[in-house]
Formats: sequence, structure tokens, C-alpha cells
Amino acid sequence: MDAQGRGRAGEIDPADQWVLNPHTGEYELRLTPSAPQSGVPGPRRSVPSPSRTGAPAGRTATPVAPGRDVPPPRRRRGAPPEEPLPGRRGRRPVKKKSTAKKALLWTGGTMAFVLVAAAGGGYLYIRHLNGNITSVSDDGASTGGFQSDKAINILLIGTDKRTGAGNESYGDKNSVGHADTTILLHVSKDRTNATALSIPRDLIVDVPDCPTTQADGTTKVIAGTDSVRFNTSLGQDERTPSCTVRTVTELTGIQADNFMVADFNAVKTLTTAVGGVEVCLAKDIDDEDSKLKLSKGTHTISGEQALAFVRTRHSVGFGGDLSRIGLQQQFLSALMRKLKSNDTLTNPAKMLKLAEAGTKALTVDSQLDSIGKLKDLGLELGKLNVKNLTFTTVPVVDNPTEKVKATVVLNKSTAPTVFDMIKNDVSFTEVKKKASESKSAEAAEAAARLKGTKSAASEVRVRILNGGAAAGSAQAELEYLQNEEGVLKSENAGNAGTSLAKTTLEYAPDQADQARRLADILGLSGSALKPGKSVTNSQGLPTMTLTLGKDFKGAGVSFTTATKAPEGVQQSTADKVECAK
Repeated sequence: MDAQGRGRAGEIDPADQWVLNPHTGEYELRLTPSAPQSGVPGPRRSVPSPSRTGAPAGRTATPVAPGRDVPPPRRRRGAPPEEPLPGRRGRRPVKKKSTAKKALLWTGGTMAFVLVAAAGGGYLYIRHLNGNITSVSDDGASTGGFQSDKAINILLIGTDKRTGAGNESYGDKNSVGHADTTILLHVSKDRTNATALSIPRDLIVDVPDCPTTQADGTTKVIAGTDSVRFNTSLGQDERTPSCTVRTVTELTGIQADNFMVADFNAVKTLTTAVGGVEVCLAKDIDDEDSKLKLSKGTHTISGEQALAFVRTRHSVGFGGDLSRIGLQQQFLSALMRKLKSNDTLTNPAKMLKLAEAGTKALTVDSQLDSIGKLKDLGLELGKLNVKNLTFTTVPVVDNPTEKVKATVVLNKSTAPTVFDMIKNDVSFTEVKKKASESKSAEAAEAAARLKGTKSAASEVRVRILNGGAAAGSAQAELEYLQNEEGVLKSENAGNAGTSLAKTTLEYAPDQADQARRLADILGLSGSALKPGKSVTNSQGLPTMTLTLGKDFKGAGVSFTTATKAPEGVQQSTADKVECAK
């Protein structure tokens, strides 16, 4: 077997030989085909029996009747009932383990689904593919692929490019396919929770230089541009999805493991395959631009109507892209609930349609270009509970340089915290922790160091050393403390002469109140505080020692990862039914 668990050449999974016949509604045994078969079986013409020389050794080929894969054997009148063929009972396989295993793979894959987009429609699907896979190079922009023992980051990109029949009236007919809807899906290392972070298409960002693989195998560097809309990270100047990945890394500090791309057709084919998605409206909607016309209340939508739903923006919220993002997140939540429902997971015909729709709608990166890898990803993502899947959006504010507000910029007071939570695998929902994760005596002791009185910032005396941070970090932190926090009795003591993974603050017992104040200012944890002894500063006065380690992220950036999202950050979970307003 290879690394992805594919069987040896010539071996056949018995479960693969049992195929749903849509005309009878039953599973039928399909003998080893001589040619590739469609993922969704349909009517077949009668074919003459091949000669014995053309049949597999030891087996006589049997003609196939129209609409059936294998005709049922006839029993002579009066003859005793024949024993079922090995591996089947009547028309269904005896080995339920094989069927159950197959269902598990389908379930995990469908649960993993992808973001699909339509001129701003974005959808998250999780799917096990058994069909057509289109892939493009990741150009070294990703981590090289997800791993089962680590947190997973998948970038889901929806383009506004017109492809396929019936899409002529959507989006910009001249669009080269911009990143119109983008979601960074983070799945926690323990698979107990996930965060889907929407990135506004009109967010002003810096697009970095993008090395891009050309058709002839050579590499071309597409020059980056500063202060442009995020959606131009794809399509513009021949940029590929790998450039969008690099832009997201530049913006958030989070490097995607893999990416998936889809266009208009994905939402139409998927919602049709799943039998429609139930959505709720708090008011009537009649949007001429998106062609959505629905009354207040609950509706089951699919195909063209579903596409119109996720594209509408003028009739919801404030009528802008941020309002549409909220609508898309509500739609994705409904879609996830539908995919998790028994109505979907226990319906083999529907699962086959989903697999077919997914394989035709998506383009994946070159690290995710096999059924084995997609199946493995599906099984990982299939472990999620929708109540712990949080949808949120990059915190932004209106662009202050514009009189007519058309774009947004990063909210620098809250966005870094959101990015930091994702980077540090912090859940946006409350997840019950295992007993082994409860506080130890050592952790309790560290936490106790933060409790007690705190001196005034003006009384804090500290010298700062660089013990592994980037060059100039000690001076930058000194200037921050003095200019922003009023810690005037501080000085830059140069390099520590040693490299530390974590920042430490050493202090004497009589300096504990100063240590607590500085820890509060910098966001230091109790474990970073090291009771010990003081040293003398350049003036011969006793002082604490702050040694910046490799965890130093920048002057004024807290050392402590937030445990919850900042106040005002929009978020919702996939298990809750919300009505679009």
C-alpha cells in the first residue's frame, strides 16, 4: 500500500463491487468491470457475452440485462432453494462491516466539505471524493499538507469567474476569477472544535511577491502590490490560488496546509445533490441583482435559488459585503446541519450524488490531489461537532482614507487577538476539557504568583535583555514601556548571551508587587515569573530582569493568548438556526 492507504494493484475492495441500482433501489453485485465505471450507476445496454478467452480465468461472463448489473439466477421449478452466493444475502452483502466501512468513508468525506462560491457565495463542504480531481500547484505557499496529529488549516476560496453553462448572468463577465469569498478553516489539534474565519473581499492588504509555476514547469515571480483589495490576490496579474495563500499568511500569520477553490456551479450542484438546504428569513426579500425573491419565514432552497441566496446583499443588513458574509455563514451553518443529518448520511443515493457533485465542482492544491488524501482529510474533519464550529469574520473598520466608504481596513485593536487565538489553537466555544488537562499543582502555584497587590507603573524598575527575540526587540519593548505604559525606570541591557524559548521575568521577593504590575502590562503568565534575586541597574539600584525569548511577538503585543474573542467580534456556531435580517 502507498502512503495514502491505496490497495495493491489488482486487489478489489469487496464493498466496491456492491453498487446501488437507482432503478430498483437495491444494492447489486457488480463483477470486475473491463472498463472504468461511472460513480453513479445508471441504465446500461445489453451486451453480448464475451468469449471465454476474453473473460477472467475461471469465470464465465454473463450478459448484462438493461437496467441491471447482474441478473438474478433462476431456480428450476421444484428445486430446493439455492444457498446465497458467498458475501451476499439475497440482494445485499452479508458482510455488513464492508458496507459500514464504506459508509463511514462517505460520511467522513461529505462532512469535510469545501467552501463553494458564487460571486460572493461561500460554502463549506467536506467530502470523500471518488471521481474527477482537478489540482493546481501550491507553489510552496502551503505547509506541504495537513497532518493527522496536528491542527489543520484549510483555505477555502470562491471565485467570481464565469464557468459552465447557465452562469452568463452572474458576476462580472470580464472577471479573471478573483478571490470573492474566502474562508480560513482552522480545525483544532484534538478535533473538538473548529473556527471558520471569513476574509472580506474589500479588505485592504499587501499582496506579496508570488513565485508561480508556469505551464512549461518554469517558475515566474508575480510582483506583489501594496494597499489593494484582498480579492485581487487571485486572478489579477495572472495570480493563482497559491498567491491567495501567501496573502493570508502575510495578513494573519497563519500558513494554510491546503487550499480548495470553487466557482458558481459548486453551490448549485451541491445543494441539489443534498436535496436542498433549509434557510430562514426575518423579512421578505426581493433582490433584482441576485434574482432572489423569498417571503419571510423558512424555505428549502437548492440550485439557482441557493446561488441567489448567497449572492444577495442589497436586501440584507446594511447592504454591503459584510452583511452578505453574515448571510453566507448562516447558509453554511444550515448546510453543515443538513450534511450531518440522518436524512443525508443514511441515504446512499444522496451520498453518491454528493460525491459526484463535489468532485466536479472543486479544484484542490497539488498536496491534496488523490482520493486517499481527500478521504483522510474527510475522516479528520468528520470528527467535528457542529456546536463547536464557530463562524467569525476578520475584525475590520471602514477605510478612514475614503470619503465614500467602499473598502475596509484591519481593526488593529481586535484582529491580532483573533489571529492569535487561531494560531494558538484556542477554541471560540467552550469545549469540555479532559481530566488530564486539569490544573496541576505546579500550574496552580504559577497562577498564584499573579495574585496580590500591584505597584504603580511608575514604581516598576526593570532592565530588558534580548534572549532570543529578533534584533532590536529589547529597545522596541523599552520604548513601548516608557512611552505607552509609563514604566520610566527601565533600561535596555543588551543581549542576554543565551537563547530562551519563553520570556522570563526574574525578581526578588520584595519586588513581587512590581512583577505583578509588569506581568499585567505585558500579559505575562504566572509561569513566566521567576522568583529569585534582583540585580543592580546602571545606577546601582536593585532591579528586576525581563529576558525576551523567542515567543516575543513585538513591542506591546501580549504574551498571553486570549481565551475568548474580544468584545464586539461577530461570531456564531453552526448548530444554531438564525434568520437573515
